Amino acid sequence: MDSRKLALLCSEFADNKKAEDIVILDVRKLSSVTDFFVVASGTSEPHLRAIIDEVSDKLREDHGLRPRAVDGSTHAAWVVLDYFDVIVHVMRADARERYDLESLWGDAPRVKPRAAKAVKP
Repeated sequence: MDSRKLALLCSEFADNKKAEDIVILDVRKLSSVTDFFVVASGTSEPHLRAIIDEVSDKLREDHGLRPRAVDGSTHAAWVVLDYFDVIVHVMRADARERYDLESLWGDAPRVKPRAAKAVKP
């Protein structure tokens, strides 16, 4: 799967669990480590855990993908899922504001997430 599609899937799965302020940053021209960052916020430890579980479980079940590394903890308010070409950052809002990844990687273009799926009447 190409890295852009993977980033969009991660964003979609995070949205399934009501992650807030989801941003996809295209860092391909700025980083030799990864292609995309997906940054999302949760409101509490259980919310962070739900987002992380949804992303990792859906990628494993539907696409056979497992993160090569997981770092951080919900207690520490920041968890990173490393899928090599895509790195997912799930953070509590206060940690996200403190570390401000969007400004740190401010030269990175933002990728628009897919439009919400149409709901049939």
